[in-house]
Amino acid sequence: MKRRLLTLGHSYVVAQNRRLAHELARAGGDGWEVVAAAPRFFHGDLRPIALEPIAGEACELAPLSVRAGRRPHWFTYGPELPALLARGWDLVHCWEEPYVRAAAQVARLTPAEAALAICTCQNLDKTYPPPFRGYERRVMRRAAGWTGIGETVVEVLSRRPLYAARPHRHIPLGVDCELFQPRPESGAAVRRELGWEPEGPPVIGFLGRFVPEKGLSLLQRALERLDAPWRLLLAGGGPMLAELQAWAEKFPGRVRIATGIAHDRVPRYLQAMDALCAPSQTTSRWREQFGRMLVEAFACGLPVLASRSGEIPYVIGETGILLPENDAGAWSAALGRLLADPAQRQALARSGRKRALAEYAWPVVARRYLEFFEELLESR
Repeated sequence: MKRRLLTLGHSYVVAQNRRLAHELARAGGDGWEVVAAAPRFFHGDLRPIALEPIAGEACELAPLSVRAGRRPHWFTYGPELPALLARGWDLVHCWEEPYVRAAAQVARLTPAEAALAICTCQNLDKTYPPPFRGYERRVMRRAAGWTGIGETVVEVLSRRPLYAARPHRHIPLGVDCELFQPRPESGAAVRRELGWEPEGPPVIGFLGRFVPEKGLSLLQRALERLDAPWRLLLAGGGPMLAELQAWAEKFPGRVRIATGIAHDRVPRYLQAMDALCAPSQTTSRWREQFGRMLVEAFACGLPVLASRSGEIPYVIGETGILLPENDAGAWSAALGRLLADPAQRQALARSGRKRALAEYAWPVVARRYLEFFEELLESR
C-alpha cells in the first residue's frame, strides 16, 4: 500500500522550491503518493509571487489561499486547509518555522493518526516572545521529528529539550542541476543585454538580498582596493538599492545592477559571472543559515569566495575560498589572485559542479527526506 505524504510551505509558491515535492514524488515511485500544498499568491522578500507552474509536475498540487501574507510570522492558510489535512495522510511535512502562526495552525489541524515532520532554518538559539514561544512549544510537542537545513541548525536546536527529544536530521536545500549548469553562451547573451561586451575584464558577481548583513559594504571596499581590472554584477534587490546605485556611478561602465529576477532566470545571471562573492556578516540576530546562492553557483560551474558566517563553511567544504567576515584587505587580495589565475577558477568550477551533483541535487535531497520519513513512520 502506498504511503501518503502531504508536503506544504509558503515557499512552494516558487517553482524551484517546489522541486522538492516534485522529486519526492519521483523518488517515491510506487511507494508514495505525494501532494504539495502551496499558496496561490504570496508576498516574497524581493517581489510578489503568483503560484508558479512546473512543467510535468510529478505530484498533485493543492493551491491554498493565505491570510496576512505580508507578515511571514503571522500569516495563516485559508479555509481549504482543514479539508486538505483531513484526507488521510500518513505523514504531513510542514516547511514553516515552528515558531510562526502558520506552523501552529498546521500542527493543530493535522489529525492524530498522521506523523508531523517540521523543517526549520533557525541557527541561532533564540527565545521568542509571546505568542511565538507558545506556537513553537505546541508545534514541537506535536511533531514526530524535524529536519534542519544546515549543520549549524541541528547543532543549535538539538541542545534544546523540545528538539533533542525528537528524531532529527540535517538535510540541506537543493538545486536543480539541469536548470543551473554551465552555459557560456547564455552568460555572453546576458552580458550583451547589460551593455557589456562578452569578452573583457572578469565579472565578479553577487546574488541575493541587498541588505547590510549580506556584506555588500565589505565587497565594495574590497573592490575599491583591487588593482586588477574587474566588472561587477549585482543581482537581487532590497533596501540598499539606492546606496548601491549611487556607488556604481563612481565606476562608469563597470557595475551593473539587476533587480526583479524570477528564480528560473537566476541561472542566466550566474552564467554571466566569472566568480560569485558571498561576504555575509554575522550579527547578534543573524548568521547565514544556508546560502542557496552558493550551491546555485556551484551547479553553474562558478568559483565561490565566501565569508565564514554561519553555515557557509559547511556548504562550501573544500570547493570554495573561505575568507574572514570583516577583512576587506583579505577579500581584495583573494579576488586579485583568483582573477589572475584562470586555471584556479577552472579547478574550483569543476569541483563545485561535482559537489552540487553529489550533495545538493534535488533527487539526492529528496531521497534523504524519504529515508527520514520512513524512519519516522516505522518508529510509530
